[in-house]
Amino acid sequence: MNLEKKEIVIGTRGSKLALTQSQWVAGELKKHYPEKEFILKEIRTKGDEILDVALSKIGDKGLFVKEIEKALLEGEVDLAVHSMKDLPTVISSGLTIGAVTCREDPRDALVSKNGLVLDELPQGAVVGTSSLRRRSQLLNLRPDFKIIDLRGNLDTRLRKLEEMEFDAIVIATAGIKRLGWEEKITQKLSLDISTPAVGQGALGIEIREGDPFMQSIVDCLNSQDSYWATKGERAFLRELEGGCQVPIGAFGELQGEELVLTGMVASVDGSKLLRKQIRGPLEQGEEMGKALAQEVLQLGAGEILAEVRGG
Repeated sequence: MNLEKKEIVIGTRGSKLALTQSQWVAGELKKHYPEKEFILKEIRTKGDEILDVALSKIGDKGLFVKEIEKALLEGEVDLAVHSMKDLPTVISSGLTIGAVTCREDPRDALVSKNGLVLDELPQGAVVGTSSLRRRSQLLNLRPDFKIIDLRGNLDTRLRKLEEMEFDAIVIATAGIKRLGWEEKITQKLSLDISTPAVGQGALGIEIREGDPFMQSIVDCLNSQDSYWATKGERAFLRELEGGCQVPIGAFGELQGEELVLTGMVASVDGSKLLRKQIRGPLEQGEEMGKALAQEVLQLGAGEILAEVRGG
């Protein structure tokens, strides 16, 4: 344990949003440890390289983290900042999630060309999204929509809305708020219309296992509410063996003294959609996630997921 370490290197993707998030983390750490220097190291991931293929067709969520995790394991960086929704539900051996930050707005956001909300979009409207989860929930609400795959960083997707034949796109509220572009949002979709992605709105701070020095450094970033809520969401997803390729959503929220955990499973065309909610003590988030997964499986989620996977 190197208590005298003065320079701490933060691994991050190079997108505008990733850098904004990592700069925020560096700033928060600097407030607590003014004597230390926090340096960002940009690392390009496979997910950043492949932008012309839908996420559902090119692999699991490790696409956006594997190269960063390699740098962390090899000691090139001391900690890594990830959008929590990009982290696989099983963390690479030798690494751990040291902290989960206080959550930004977890909802999905509709950005439309003409300021039209979801209900006002014309019949057969063309809507862009990179997510099967968003696609399925949109089609469940509006089967007439034409959903087109939309990849790229947040600024790229917003530019494509203006340049291409989209009526609207759906993106994460958290990202657009962090970039200071909230005025671009036409409508924040309620949680009963679009259950968020697992971990959406939270940042995960990844460190090496067995590194008490770095754990002590990142402890100040941890939100207990976000930590246990995302544990529940990730357990739900892990139990269902989900990833980018399947339409699964989950959201945990503290209401009074209880954690309320919502899980969603849908078919790609939106014709079948299950949404189930349970509640319990915050510290039992992980057990609740597993229990919720079993409940939706009993309601028929297994058959839906088998169809999605072509099984």
